[in-house]
Amino acid sequence: MTAAVFFGCAFIAFGPAFALYIFTIATEPLRIIFLIAGAFFWLVSLLLSSLVWFVAGTTVGHKDGPVQKYLLIFGVLVSVLIQEAFRFAYYKLLKKANEGLKAINPEETAPSMRLLAYVSGLGFGIMSGVFSFVNTLSDSLGPGTVGIHGDSPQFFLHSAFMTLVIILLHIFWGIVFFDGCEKKRWHTLLVVLLTHLLVSALVLKFTSSGPC
Repeated sequence: MTAAVFFGCAFIAFGPAFALYIFTIATEPLRIIFLIAGAFFWLVSLLLSSLVWFVAGTTVGHKDGPVQKYLLIFGVLVSVLIQEAFRFAYYKLLKKANEGLKAINPEETAPSMRLLAYVSGLGFGIMSGVFSFVNTLSDSLGPGTVGIHGDSPQFFLHSAFMTLVIILLHIFWGIVFFDGCEKKRWHTLLVVLLTHLLVSALVLKFTSSGPC
């Protein structure tokens, strides 16, 4: 049963992203490079968020009560801001790279920014999903029984669907964000930032309020 839960949840969480990779990216080496670069940018944003969290936690200490709650809210806010800042930095890098490709080989058609937005969003999403779900997925192999202490027996299933949603959202955020940058619609970037904050806040609320 544990193997069935493991593979079932893994396919739910990462199956669509893997299918998108196989059918739209794997055949083009340049897209693979941009995907890996996008995943790397998300990793660097996670590293900076972790450093900020570590410094803030060390400053506050081991105080209980509302201090830890506010510290968690601060961590989520900073993490989202850093992720979107790195998404903007990656857009700038891709813009320069695209112009360089056109200058080096004018006869060859360079990838469109809309395509690069999709590829970078998928890179952000896959890496985000891996880091958020891999530990939970490994726990599904046992030992133990989910729900034996009154928690939801569907915890792994809920987590898998949540990971899938986050991956798809990163794709949508990437496309909308790049489109806003291209057309200089800065309110679009604000919409992406606010929806990212909203999703993070909802996840934080429901995970801290009790079992799924």
